[in-house]
Amino acid sequence: MREPRWRDGPEAGRYLRPYAITGGRTRHSQHAFTLITLIVARSEQESDHGHLEPEAAQIMDLCRDRALALAEIAAFLDLPISVVKVLCGDLLDDELIIVQSPPGRESQPSVELIERVMDGIRQL
Repeated sequence: MREPRWRDGPEAGRYLRPYAITGGRTRHSQHAFTLITLIVARSEQESDHGHLEPEAAQIMDLCRDRALALAEIAAFLDLPISVVKVLCGDLLDDELIIVQSPPGRESQPSVELIERVMDGIRQL
């Protein structure tokens, strides 16, 4: 017998739920995060997260005491990284979190500079 294409009941949550959490969005329209972007809750006090989705409130609770990488948050919540990126983008829009992104390519030294430093060290 062929397995039905659509599932109903408790087992459906695993297949549909992540995209229901984000309203069908797979990426945030304004923010781009990497796997190692650090997230920390802006407020150290426990506040009412009644207006937040349950998963967003869990992110706030996880990041209250220490900064966590986006990949760690996804692992703790057992959610796809794309969902966590969208939720963190929404939290950032609401100014509920602080984000520390890794340095970009523009802040890395040039290959020429590194070679000159290495030549200088060899001459010592």
